[in-house]
Amino acid sequence: MVVVIGKMASNVEAPESWYLALLGFAEHFRTSSPPKIRLCVHCLQAVFQFKPPQRVEARTHLQLGSVLYHHTKNSELARSHLEKAWFISQQIPQFEDVKFEAASLLSELYCQQNLVDSAKPLLRKAIQISQQTPYWHCRLLFQLAQLHTLEKDLVSACDLLGVGAEYARVVGSEYTRALFLLSKGMLLLMERKLGEVHPLLTLCGTIVENWQGNPIQKESLRVFFLVLQVTHYLDAGQVKSVKPCLKQLQQCIQTISTLHDDEILPSNPADLFHWLPKEHMCVLVYLVTVMHSMQAGYLEKAQKYTDKALMQLEKLKMLDSSPILSTFQVILLEHIIMCRLVTGHKATALQEISQVCQLCQQSPRLFTNHAAQLHTLLGLYCISVNCMDNAEAQFTAALRVSDLTTHQELWAFIVTNLASVYIREGNRHQELYSLLERINPDHNFPVSSHCLRAAAFYIRGLLSFFQGRYNEAKRFLRETLKMSNAEDLNRLTACSLVLLGHIFYVLGNHRESNNMVVPAMQLASKIPDMSVQLWSSALLKDLNKALGNTIDAHEAAQMHQNFSQQLLQDHIAACSLPEHNLISWTDGPPPGQFQAQNGPTSSLASLL
Repeated sequence: MVVVIGKMASNVEAPESWYLALLGFAEHFRTSSPPKIRLCVHCLQAVFQFKPPQRVEARTHLQLGSVLYHHTKNSELARSHLEKAWFISQQIPQFEDVKFEAASLLSELYCQQNLVDSAKPLLRKAIQISQQTPYWHCRLLFQLAQLHTLEKDLVSACDLLGVGAEYARVVGSEYTRALFLLSKGMLLLMERKLGEVHPLLTLCGTIVENWQGNPIQKESLRVFFLVLQVTHYLDAGQVKSVKPCLKQLQQCIQTISTLHDDEILPSNPADLFHWLPKEHMCVLVYLVTVMHSMQAGYLEKAQKYTDKALMQLEKLKMLDSSPILSTFQVILLEHIIMCRLVTGHKATALQEISQVCQLCQQSPRLFTNHAAQLHTLLGLYCISVNCMDNAEAQFTAALRVSDLTTHQELWAFIVTNLASVYIREGNRHQELYSLLERINPDHNFPVSSHCLRAAAFYIRGLLSFFQGRYNEAKRFLRETLKMSNAEDLNRLTACSLVLLGHIFYVLGNHRESNNMVVPAMQLASKIPDMSVQLWSSALLKDLNKALGNTIDAHEAAQMHQNFSQQLLQDHIAACSLPEHNLISWTDGPPPGQFQAQNGPTSSLASLL
């Protein structure tokens, strides 16, 4: 094909004609179905046979580098072409698009090849010489900020985003200024620099409301702004306080879905950015709704929104290979797995944990970012099937791989659950007291999360109960109740009520015990929380027997029997799955294959 093109081109007088012919053929092959990339590359390489002028040479190197980078695994050849495009284009005046696209793509390729130290100076130079080209200057600043973020250098990333915000203001782009500031706000939230976040979000809110421009761009800024506010509240465990913001966010995404994309390009080139595609924003709003529902204990609602989000994700992933979609999928699965463990669907939870493992196997970065969460989920699963040694090993592995600088809430969550394992084991006093010192809710609690602090009081109450220090246990549990009622933390409320009911029962105060256990049962049924229902029904059976309510005692005994049977069947199903072997994985990447189980390996005593 290249020879034919060469002959055809030699009969044409104008050099532009042979160039256009080769470009036309190359584009035809690139867009064929399926694409004929080898022929496309041959056509572009043929351009060099004609000793083209520098502009054509640089552009062709960029086109070849781009095609090879996006459509082949020949990254070395792609890199060679992109380096030539970058080198030649710097010598040509008014050749910004080729110059900066080459720099952007080449730095992306360097990062893919783990040559971050080559990518950074390249981007810095491109940023330095692009100040007269607003679109590229902003885009390259975003790119370098993202690179620093991936390296966990959030301070440098924030500095760059601050530079970008000021530059956007100078060139008259309030829209892109808001994007830079919101991105900076997101990183400040990750760093827990709340003192800087609040004034920045206030400024962003003013800019977003005052900006008059493309309706979709305006609404997308509002979604970004509201997502930051909602996640800030959820990180702080303030499930009730977040409701007005969450409602606004849901209304905002409904507005966006009714708007049509305007093809009119903004007059200011610095405005040529989108935060996320509309479809990605919809999934993100589902995701934060699931996070809220799970924290609040509305688990059926969480299930409904997870199903919607996963269905949308499956459709999007058929057409879009964006890595953010896999991240959304993993976070959704992480939340629904926790819901399944609470509602008594351990076998399904285990299969979904396996699904997260498979997604992480496809992306090393995804695994790096979610390894701690994966071990934590396995730890929670181990607790649910009474494999306490494995639970301890999983939580210990999670603590080992977690990044405390950006995951303080996760760290506190893991430590709280590990403490519950030590309490149940009953013989790990030294380790337990060491952990409890680090999550003391009365003194210097390590995170600002209302929910986690309430849970820390509950753990103290649980320990005091097991030690027979009932008055102390009541004090801690009343503190948990006060905090969980303030923010509608239904699961913690149900757990605290049933444990208080148990304490009053042990103390012989049956009337007060009944006043605690009945609402605990009602709340647990609403969530639904299978373990609390099992516990409550057992207490109600004994309470009603003690109070002489034979019919109620029989009804409670029947309920207890039904819950026991359901949990037992699910327990056997989960422990029989080949994926149950995941409980032994504590190091390295997740295993790809699982050996079949011969039968349950864990004790059923805790269920009966």
